[in-house]
Amino acid sequence: MGKNEHVCESVGEYVNEVASCLPSDERIIELSEFLEAFGDSSRIKILLALSKRELCTCDLSAIVGLSVSAVSHQLRVLRDKKLVKYRKKGRNVYYSLDDEHVAAILDIALKHVEERYGGKDEKMQAEKS
Repeated sequence: MGKNEHVCESVGEYVNEVASCLPSDERIIELSEFLEAFGDSSRIKILLALSKRELCTCDLSAIVGLSVSAVSHQLRVLRDKKLVKYRKKGRNVYYSLDDEHVAAILDIALKHVEERYGGKDEKMQAEKS
């Protein structure tokens, strides 16, 4: 079956309307590459930590339980995707989320997971008690 052949007997009138509202293929590829950064639990942990405050690599290493080298590698990926930014202070490098959009994406995704898979994380509830 060719790419343009339809399995359905008729295609809804709305198909062209919906298709015309989609971003360009180039933008969809950019979005896909952006979202790939959220596909690794270590990077998510780093992003969640940075959503609380600016942190240096050593602090992140202690928080997420990875070596400084592994954290640095993940931070490089996050910098390349423009999810985090950094500033230097002396010999230390401090990282933070690039902007409020990253925090909003994390917040919405976490709420979705909590709703989908049941309630808040037990660890988070224990910390608030």
